[in-house]
Amino acid sequence: MGAVVADDGPSGVKAPDGGWGWAVLFGCFIITGFSYAFPKAVSVFFKELIREFGIGYSDTAWISSILLAMLYGTGPLCSICVNRFGCRPVMLVGGLFAAMGMVIASFCTSIIQIYLTAGVITGLGLALNFQPSLIMLNRYFDKRRPLANGLSAAGSPVFLCALSPLGQILQHEYGWRGGFLILGGMLLNCCVCGALMRPLEPPKKAEATKEPAEKKVKKKLLDFSVFKDGGFVIYVLAASIMVLGLFVPPVFIVTYAKDLGYQDTRAAFLLTILGFIDIFARPICGMVAGLKWVRPRCVYLFSFAMIFNGFTDLMGSMSVDYGGLVVFCIFFGISYGMVGALQFEVLMAIVGTQKFSSAIGLVLLAEAMAVLIGPPSAGKLLDATRRYMFVFIIAGIEVTTSALVLALGNFFCIKKKTEEPHTKEEAAEREELNKSENKTPEDAKVDSIEVEQFLKDEPEKNGEVVTNPETCV
Repeated sequence: MGAVVADDGPSGVKAPDGGWGWAVLFGCFIITGFSYAFPKAVSVFFKELIREFGIGYSDTAWISSILLAMLYGTGPLCSICVNRFGCRPVMLVGGLFAAMGMVIASFCTSIIQIYLTAGVITGLGLALNFQPSLIMLNRYFDKRRPLANGLSAAGSPVFLCALSPLGQILQHEYGWRGGFLILGGMLLNCCVCGALMRPLEPPKKAEATKEPAEKKVKKKLLDFSVFKDGGFVIYVLAASIMVLGLFVPPVFIVTYAKDLGYQDTRAAFLLTILGFIDIFARPICGMVAGLKWVRPRCVYLFSFAMIFNGFTDLMGSMSVDYGGLVVFCIFFGISYGMVGALQFEVLMAIVGTQKFSSAIGLVLLAEAMAVLIGPPSAGKLLDATRRYMFVFIIAGIEVTTSALVLALGNFFCIKKKTEEPHTKEEAAEREELNKSENKTPEDAKVDSIEVEQFLKDEPEKNGEVVTNPETCV
């Protein structure tokens, strides 16, 4: 894709695991909240759009679909931009795009124009913020990374609970045009979050020893060598299958309750229950994933979370009253929060810091195809059968299948490859792993010569934050 000096983070530099990393985590929390909650919060304005443009609900639903498609489908583009220009500039431009799309949409006179502005432009802006924020979080946290991922992922349910009521208030007071304009101004906060993403810099001595090596080795804008990693291939396959059914129950749970004869307010309250449980499930799961015994086996915890989610869908298909739906939402919120907290943590552990910027872009592209197929296919099944039971059963089977693919593929394919050769070297590595408590086998992918030289020169120093005038907030 063209060789340039990539913003890939200095190799051999320990993550600070704190300090300015907490500011990065705060920014990532806000970006994650906007990215995942905004496509759902915009649905509050659909009735006014239907009334003004004389269109159907399916036409307005395309706005949320385009937003999600841009968030997932532009993954490789975001990876190329990050590796070419760095995380901070990409996020600043993304924040401007996200705000500009909503501001321009407030002056639109047709639904097609809203597709292009609120859908394509705002969706691209959110994508240019979401992916770089995760990359920076990966660079700033190592020992506390599972907890950091859980806390940042909690931004999604928190913002969903906040943006939906706010959207209703804005619609009532200012109409959909005024609401779009104010939401566009709020999205400018993505630029503030981007300004928080200071790049890490190695200590001066280590930097001096690294310069010759860095001049020889040039990074690619999009590193397809991640597909040589069997663990990554298995993860992509499992994640694509999972996304087919993961988002189906939240989409249909409200209409399910309405068809059972319950009021709109009681039906909508089910999503509030799900979101409230989700808020606490994500950071708690992040804490559990960071435990000494659990972290090396995090991929199996992720598989358990998916099996839990799939089993919840299967049990939810048998709900026949409001109490059953409430119980379903509680357990679905727990399992959904676990999946949200672990999905990127597992990917980071598989590919490592250096290749994460390319890996996440390719994963999101694969998931984008599944996102576009999953809910619409479930809707067609519902139209054909008129029974929600089959929709929930199919979703449960898809998520459970993805868990089996990930767990069995990792156990039978990945483990054997690492155990057969170099048993003496692995024994030494495992002893070092038990002593350090922080490092995973993936962290050992850094050039051993650079690491040895770095440890000799700077045995105690972590990565330092660049504070020159060009990069300081």
